[in-house]
Amino acid sequence: MLIDTYNLEILLCTNPTDMRKAINGLCLIVSGTFSQNPSCGTVYVFCNRLRNKLKLLYWDGNGFCLLYKRLEKGRFQLPSQGQTLSLAVAELRWLLQGLDFTELPKPSVLSVSLYE
Repeated sequence: MLIDTYNLEILLCTNPTDMRKAINGLCLIVSGTFSQNPSCGTVYVFCNRLRNKLKLLYWDGNGFCLLYKRLEKGRFQLPSQGQTLSLAVAELRWLLQGLDFTELPKPSVLSVSLYE
């Protein structure tokens, strides 16, 4: 498994992010927008203006992981801009599948794997 989902905190930034940013640029956003240390173990999710690309930044204990997803068709279903949301693992899975996680029932199981 790539990310340990036990007690995993996931934060989604709905403000558009420049997808040319790599790890260092995204760490600056985490420090500024979330006022957190990027190496605290939280998964940070960023989207672009067109909402067809996502980047996930995660500290795995000895380095950063940067995951990138681009939809070939459609757009990610995200709440309105300007919000920072805390997501459950199941909601992140739905988001990565292109589903509107805000319309689906809240997940009851917290320890769902991202890669089942």
